[in-house]
Amino acid sequence: MPDQGAAGPSMRLDKWLWHARACRTRTTASKLAGSGQVRVNGQVTDKAHHKVREGDVLTFPQGDHIRVWRVLAMAERRGAAPEAQQLYEDLKPPTKENRITPAQPVRSPRPDPRARRLLRSLRGKRD
Repeated sequence: MPDQGAAGPSMRLDKWLWHARACRTRTTASKLAGSGQVRVNGQVTDKAHHKVREGDVLTFPQGDHIRVWRVLAMAERRGAAPEAQQLYEDLKPPTKENRITPAQPVRSPRPDPRARRLLRSLRGKRD
């Protein structure tokens, strides 16, 4: 149940992410919120119990995209997907531009056998 504070209703960050279906399980939402990868209004938070309120902007990784959501409402329970979509406004929908690309694999500094043969042939040495 959302807390009623002086600035309006608030909810734990991990619980809100779970209610909004940003994560499949509450445990996953708690780990994401505690990992330091979530920003609330531009400030990095590493606390799963950080309070979020209506109007807060959340930035977090989801899959291979960076999501930017504005909190529109608090939820009493975790409902169906259409209900969850009423809790936030997607400020930056997933596109190819905001996709997280994995780093290129690090190549070994040593040449593989084929490259060694090529180097030997260029130097004029035989196998």
